[in-house]
Amino acid sequence: MTRRAGIVIASTRAATGVYQDRSAPVIEDWLVEHGFEVIPAAVVPDGRPVGAALRALLALSPAVVVTSGGTGLSPDDATPEETLPLLDREIPGVMEAIRRAGAHKTPLAALSRGHAGVSGTTFVVNLPGSPSGVMDGLAVLDPLIGHLCDQLEGVHGH
Repeated sequence: MTRRAGIVIASTRAATGVYQDRSAPVIEDWLVEHGFEVIPAAVVPDGRPVGAALRALLALSPAVVVTSGGTGLSPDDATPEETLPLLDREIPGVMEAIRRAGAHKTPLAALSRGHAGVSGTTFVVNLPGSPSGVMDGLAVLDPLIGHLCDQLEGVHGH
């Protein structure tokens, strides 16, 4: 059975065509490399549209949803606030590891307010908006994603 995955890009500028989002292709390539069938990315303005896009994706019950953007301190950065109410359980260690990995490259990684957790049987993770921040986060998820999905599906093993 092929696992499905979704992507939500929180970027008002990309959603309105001011510039081309560069994070979704990075996430999509990573998901494909890990054997996921990828639902086309939703590129939405920051704030409440992020929650709407997340709810729409979660209704499809994918194994994984990765968001990029909206995790900083700007007034319209609301991805964490839109994500948290949708999570049944948080996985704080994942975000701690992602921030720690990012901190090796930039002290600004400590300002990322993203969440990681579970909604139903879907793993949801908030990554930064920059392609480099996304790559750092995905590198942390590399050794975890298979086991994480297995556990959420009730598969016991290594």
